[in-house]
Amino acid sequence: MLRYFTAGESHGEALVAFLSGLPAGIRIEQAFLDHELWRRQQGYGRGGRMKIERDTAHILSGVRQGKTIGSPVAILLENKDWDNWQESLPVAEGDPAKHKRVGSPRPGHADLAGALKYNFPEARYVLERASARESAARVAVGAVAKLFLRELGIEVASHVTAVGGASLEKEIPWEQIRPLCDREEILLNCADPEAEQRMKEEVDKVLKTGDSVGGVFEVVAHNVPPGLGTYAQWDERLDALLAGALMSLQAVKAVEIGTGVTAAASPGSLVHDEIGYAVETGFSGFTRARNNAGGIEGGVSNGEDIRVRGYLKPISTLRRPLQSVDFSTREPVKAAYERSDVCVVPAAGVAAEGMVALTLVRCALEKFGGDSMTETLRNFQGYCQQLKNY
Repeated sequence: MLRYFTAGESHGEALVAFLSGLPAGIRIEQAFLDHELWRRQQGYGRGGRMKIERDTAHILSGVRQGKTIGSPVAILLENKDWDNWQESLPVAEGDPAKHKRVGSPRPGHADLAGALKYNFPEARYVLERASARESAARVAVGAVAKLFLRELGIEVASHVTAVGGASLEKEIPWEQIRPLCDREEILLNCADPEAEQRMKEEVDKVLKTGDSVGGVFEVVAHNVPPGLGTYAQWDERLDALLAGALMSLQAVKAVEIGTGVTAAASPGSLVHDEIGYAVETGFSGFTRARNNAGGIEGGVSNGEDIRVRGYLKPISTLRRPLQSVDFSTREPVKAAYERSDVCVVPAAGVAAEGMVALTLVRCALEKFGGDSMTETLRNFQGYCQQLKNY
C-alpha cells in the first residue's frame, strides 16, 4: 500500500517527505525532481521567499544507484531561510524574547482555529505548519510518483485556467498543456498567451492595492488506462480520492472533475459522453465524442484523459491587512502580516500535479501490484492486452 506524509515547519531547518510502498527498480532522476521543485517556485506574483529558497531534493533513503530499492524513500528539503530563524524557532528552550509572535489571527488562515485547537497563546506555530511551504515536500514525493507513472506511459501536467476575473473559456488539449512543463520562464502557466496577459493584469491590480488574488488550475493525467479506482466501496472511488487529494492543498476551496460545475445546470443529453468504437483506438477500441466526465465514470477511470480542477481562494496574508483581534487583549487590531505571495495559482497547480500522481500510483499499485517494476510492468502489460482482446 502506498503511504506518504511530510514533516517540517515553514521557517524550520528543513522539510522532510516520506514515501513507502513503491516497487524496486524505478529510475529516479535527480534533475527531474529538482525541476519539479523549481516549477513550484515560479509564477508572477510570488513573494520574497522565492528569492531565498532554491529547493533541491536530498534523497536520504530508498534509492541506490539511481533506482528505488523497495524500502521507504525519505527526501529532505533544506530551508535556507532557517539562517534567519534559528534563534526565533529553536528546538531547545531558547530565549523567549527572540520569539516572533503572531499576535493577531489572519481571516481566512488557520491561525485562530489552530490556536484554539492546540491551546496556543498566539499563532506562530500554527502558521509554521499550515503554511503552503509544506507543499514543496509533496511536490518532491509527487515527482517520484510521476517517474513511476512514466514507466506505465502515464503523464501528469497542469495549466492555469483563471486568475481573478480573467479566465480561459475553451478546453485546452493535452498537446498544448504538456509543453508548459518544459518552459524555462513561467508567467502564469497559461497555454493561451492572450489569456495569460489578462491574468497578469489581474495580478497587477492587487499588487497595487495590497490585496491578493485566487484562480483556477486544471490538472490533466494523460494515457491513464480504464479500470483504476472502483465503485465497490465509497473510499476507493478514484474521483473521491482525487477530490480529497486536491482539497488537502492549502487555499483550495473547491474541486471539479470534468465539467462537473456546468453539468449541474445542463440536461443529461448535453453532459454524458456518447460512446463509439474503432478497433485500433485507445486501450480497448471504445471511443468518446467528448470528455465531460473528466475521464472518470462511477469512480473508475474510463480511458479518457483525467481532468480535475482546483479552485484556489486568494491567499489570506494581505499587505493591507483585514480587521482582526489581538490574542492577548482581545482588542480590535489589524491582522498580522508575514512576508507572502500575491498569486500562487501556478504553484498550486504544480503541487496538485504531485497529489494527482500520488493518487494514481496508489490506484495503479492496488490494481497491478508488484514488488519490482519488472513484476508491475508484466502485470500492467497483461492487463493492457486484456483490454485489447476485450
